[in-house]
Amino acid sequence: MSDTVTRVGLLLCGHVDPRSQHLRGDYFELFTTLLLGHPIELVRYDVQAGKLPHSALECDGWICSPSRASVYDDLPWLSAMEELHRDIVSSEVPYVGICFGHQLLAQTLGGTVARASGGWNVGVHEYIVEAALPCIAPRVDRLALIASHQDQVVEPPPGARVFARAEDGSCPVGGMVVGERAWTIQLHPEFLPDLADHLLAGRIDLIGAEKVARARATLTPAALGARPLSRPTVASWIATTLCIRR
Repeated sequence: MSDTVTRVGLLLCGHVDPRSQHLRGDYFELFTTLLLGHPIELVRYDVQAGKLPHSALECDGWICSPSRASVYDDLPWLSAMEELHRDIVSSEVPYVGICFGHQLLAQTLGGTVARASGGWNVGVHEYIVEAALPCIAPRVDRLALIASHQDQVVEPPPGARVFARAEDGSCPVGGMVVGERAWTIQLHPEFLPDLADHLLAGRIDLIGAEKVARARATLTPAALGARPLSRPTVASWIATTLCIRR
């Protein structure tokens, strides 16, 4: 990877709960922290406020953020985002979709997104990595990252290659690759344990006390000492993908 700075558009499809932003900021700050040390300049696009790029070629690469919305909601900006995603893929511009971004690319290209049969997936989850792909290196057999989703991809789009799945079977399409320059993951590499814990503490009524308690137990120092998060590995994957020059 060269020292040339790569301009990456961060497509902000949602925001961190305002009650928790005092810990680590919003998604722009989270992804900035995740990618520190890599030659990437993030460019903010507040999609929910109607601020979309004019073209898929406006930046050198793209990250599509998480969101508390569902990709199948009737939202005024979703059709424009689907059109942009089609243009990104057809133009072979590097792309990484996280959580909502994973689901949006799948739906745009003909896959299916629905509520997970087991309900919310929260806390640290392990994924099995089943494929070695040029844009996802170094190869690892497993990932441990923070999950926070109720929706998920239940059928990948035609031509997509599934490269990761939840070890416990809760998310069979946990990561996918489209072409040579676009990949997505359901987990949250940008989340840090203190933020995830604070978010969970405010969602007991939504998720359920028992599930929240189990999820918060995976975020303790002892649990993370035994199973460290794979944030550096996935940050390297993201940077490697986005810094590929056309």
